[in-house]
Amino acid sequence: MQRYFIYLAYDGTNYHGWQIQPNGESVQECLMKALSTFLRREVEVVGAGRTDAGVHASLMVAHFDNEEELEPSAVTEKLNRLLPPDISVYKVCKVRSDAHARFDATARMYKYYVTTAKYPFNRQYRCRIYGSLDFDRMNEAAHTLFDYSDFTSFSKLHTDVKTNLCKIMQARWTQEDDTTWVFTIQADRFLRNMVRAIVGTLIEVGRGKLSVDGFREIIEQKDRCKAGTSVPGHALFLVNIDYPPEIFGL
Repeated sequence: MQRYFIYLAYDGTNYHGWQIQPNGESVQECLMKALSTFLRREVEVVGAGRTDAGVHASLMVAHFDNEEELEPSAVTEKLNRLLPPDISVYKVCKVRSDAHARFDATARMYKYYVTTAKYPFNRQYRCRIYGSLDFDRMNEAAHTLFDYSDFTSFSKLHTDVKTNLCKIMQARWTQEDDTTWVFTIQADRFLRNMVRAIVGTLIEVGRGKLSVDGFREIIEQKDRCKAGTSVPGHALFLVNIDYPPEIFGL
């Protein structure tokens, strides 16, 4: 049995997230249907993680198995013909038979975009912020994330995860242009709703409603109700996933 990784991107606007849902279309379902059509059999696809409804991915990774060896470039071309316009495949590559798109990932990176200007062509991919924000103070608060590993305060309640421990490697705001700022965060894993909750709480810091010490106290309290409101999902992008090079050795 040969395992393959699929590197893909999608606009999440019209989907109920990555994972198959009983009451709405998902990216995973679309990808499985396209693969099943191409291979003429039922195919299970496992993603590197879950993105919520409306969240985008400029890079997501998933894996599937096939008994017969496939030509990766042919699979890529065929999937792009079968998939809808808002999902595209960059490449398909062979990996070790025990490689796992989710469990072998060593880091994931997200970006969240905010804008202070009204611009029609940004409305699907930027979160409009009214009033000024102190991004220096927001970066000071973001830096405190490195001091902690338990992020219960930024996790969606009543999830099925066994631990709320994560190792954050990057967390910073940078200015993209005169009106747009982007929050980049990288960690070994993320909890449900974690990035959006962190961004929402950092915006409270930027507005002067929460101090840097107050942000730290929220983390230490391990109580989601103490943190800020989650920002909308339409401005969030999964942008990268890292894997150890040995899983690609055949």
